[in-house]
Amino acid sequence: MAKFLVVVLLLIGAFGGGYYLGQRPVGTLQRSVAELQQSLKDVSRDVLDTTRGIERDLRRRQGLVEAKSRLIQAKAHLADRNFGDAAKELSEAINAVENITKGAKPDPSTKDLEDMAGSLREVKVDLEAGKPVSLKRLEELQQKMDQLLNK
Repeated sequence: MAKFLVVVLLLIGAFGGGYYLGQRPVGTLQRSVAELQQSLKDVSRDVLDTTRGIERDLRRRQGLVEAKSRLIQAKAHLADRNFGDAAKELSEAINAVENITKGAKPDPSTKDLEDMAGSLREVKVDLEAGKPVSLKRLEELQQKMDQLLNK
């Protein structure tokens, strides 16, 4: 009995579906499918763009956090009058900032990051040349990094 009911329900469903599709012109169905495909492409493109933007922002933030950490370590070494290690930490901070800008499209934030790398490079050169570098200068660079992180 159950098999009979299932067969009858399937026949009614097939008949109802055929009747519904028969009432609609073929062009309307094709148009609907084409519109659905286009909207699916648009949605997937938007999702992909959003994901790339989030990934790019995350990579930028991670690089800035790494650079800030290295800068703080350099400040600690400078306070301990360990100039070689301070220069080494500044080199690592410069590498972290430069890695953020590799392959990035030029925009105002990229320009800010390049300026930050240049400032860090100047401090490193001064340290390596034996010139006195004040902790205040490193504090200012740390504040600039904080501003970049908050953007």
